[in-house]
Amino acid sequence: MVKILTYNVNGIRAALRKDFSSWLKATNPDVVCLQEIKANPEQFETSVFTDLGYHCFWNPAEKKGYSGVAILSKTKPNQIQYGCGIAEIDFEGRVLKADFDNFSVMSAYFPSGSSGDVRQAFKMKFLSQFQNYINELKKDFPKLIISGDYNICHKAIDIHNPQRNKNTSGFLPEEREWMSGFIVSGFIDSFRSLNPEPHHYSWWSYRANARAKNLGWRIDYNMISENLLPNLSRSAILSQAYHSDHCPVLVEMDL
Repeated sequence: MVKILTYNVNGIRAALRKDFSSWLKATNPDVVCLQEIKANPEQFETSVFTDLGYHCFWNPAEKKGYSGVAILSKTKPNQIQYGCGIAEIDFEGRVLKADFDNFSVMSAYFPSGSSGDVRQAFKMKFLSQFQNYINELKKDFPKLIISGDYNICHKAIDIHNPQRNKNTSGFLPEEREWMSGFIVSGFIDSFRSLNPEPHHYSWWSYRANARAKNLGWRIDYNMISENLLPNLSRSAILSQAYHSDHCPVLVEMDL
């Protein structure tokens, strides 16, 4: 059984100050996909992770204190791919892939469009480029787990107030349509396939006591390629972890 976690930590240094390393030790996942690390590895104590038995791979953004992804793995990957070969995406440190014997895991951090039209346009361009990239990648790496912060709620069940947010970035019709198309292209939303009930979220605004009231959005996913569905055994949102405005999402695979 392989236990994989995705977690937007909203700053690895801030998470470490909130005792992230002790939580990680207790949870003991095999693979951890981190997003929004917001730091270069020389800016924090990476030994806390190697001391826990992890091989660590960091892909920070060129811009300091911004974006960035990482993969921590108990098993040493056969290969690591930094970025996706698209300069404007790789400049922001949004993609990192680790290949193992029977599968590949990607940590992906999709752009947010919430700051305005320019970034929303970048987000839509990213979605198109990412789909093309994955279509090609699957030819050589057919067993893919794409874990990360997609910054999109797929369906009304995935957001606490769908009506009020229907014109909000992260729940726009064109974003949701992209997500449907991505799934149709050969992926399974591992959490939703095992958990059809409502009120499960992975991100909450810091405003209006949203997390305590569970007024959230489900924007963090472990998408698995369809050929891995027989290997899927469990998925859970770990909402008791409080190192970020996101919480981790777990998938367990019989690999």
